[in-house]
Amino acid sequence: MPGASHNAVRPIIIQGHTRPLTMVKYNREGDLLFTCAKDHTPSVWYADNGERIGTYEGHNGTVWCIDVNFDSTRLLTGGADNMCKLWNVETGQCLNTWKHTAPVRDARFAMGDKRFLTVLDNIMGNIATIFVWELDLKDLANTPDCPTLTITGHTNKVLRALWGPINRSIFSASDDTTIRVWSPETGEQKGIVEGVHTKRITDMQFSWDMTLIVTSCADHYVRLFEASSLTLLKMFNTERNINSAAVSPLASCPYIIAAGGQDAMSVTTTAAKQGNFHTSFYDHVFDDELGFLQGHFGPVNTLAFAPHGRAYTSGGEEGYVRIHNLPQEYFDSFNRKVAQANGKDWP
Repeated sequence: MPGASHNAVRPIIIQGHTRPLTMVKYNREGDLLFTCAKDHTPSVWYADNGERIGTYEGHNGTVWCIDVNFDSTRLLTGGADNMCKLWNVETGQCLNTWKHTAPVRDARFAMGDKRFLTVLDNIMGNIATIFVWELDLKDLANTPDCPTLTITGHTNKVLRALWGPINRSIFSASDDTTIRVWSPETGEQKGIVEGVHTKRITDMQFSWDMTLIVTSCADHYVRLFEASSLTLLKMFNTERNINSAAVSPLASCPYIIAAGGQDAMSVTTTAAKQGNFHTSFYDHVFDDELGFLQGHFGPVNTLAFAPHGRAYTSGGEEGYVRIHNLPQEYFDSFNRKVAQANGKDWP
């Protein structure tokens, strides 16, 4: 953010990856940070100081996605080597591998860890597909090698697929500009958002309580939806390419962060100086832009809020991860605006 808050934010810069970041993910408690990149090697870090704890060796291509289960004991990754892998978080051992016929764009544990999903890329003669798999973490020998459900319907690449509240639905976002909701039992389409995004959707995330969905889009807009009805609540024009967006988990700070920048083929020194790579903060109650934080010198590819809401992490095209601990001014800003709206002074 500009002014005092910008100066107060001193990020922890992690230089552990050698190629562009593809996803950053906190565990449920917020003490661990998981990252993956195009350098084939997912990593885990202490979220408070950025110290690397370990790596997960075994992929032979870009790792597109990473997810950690509820108790932080198991990790899922999916990559351009057509593999989805299950890892022991503590030891780094690969416990199982599920082969696909194309790159795996997303992989997510269901609540309860008894199922997971994977997303198949629409290349090499494949169509965009969401697979649902059974999972027995206590005895992997009982885990089937084939998915129990195959979901198709998108007409272009599916970048994100997320389990809905208590596993009653699966939400997916695609290059075909739609968000779709599916039954994880039958594969039937239960809902769709179309005609809202005008270009490919670059990211989709739930709020911490799973009542809201935020999307970033190549049309420069960040949009906020009510998850249960798919109603569009708010939209913000960022006037630049946006690759990722996330919602603060704190009701006392109802903010959205969004970041991106020109793609790697278009990046110039001049563009970097113009601030295309900053992270913007939007207030989705008062409908205004709070400010921004700079730091990356390439496009920002991925964002995640810490579950406690006091920090967020960004991953960039230049291979850096930045952990931003937010200052007190950030937390006071909403209360100040509420007081001003009610004609009162804020200390």
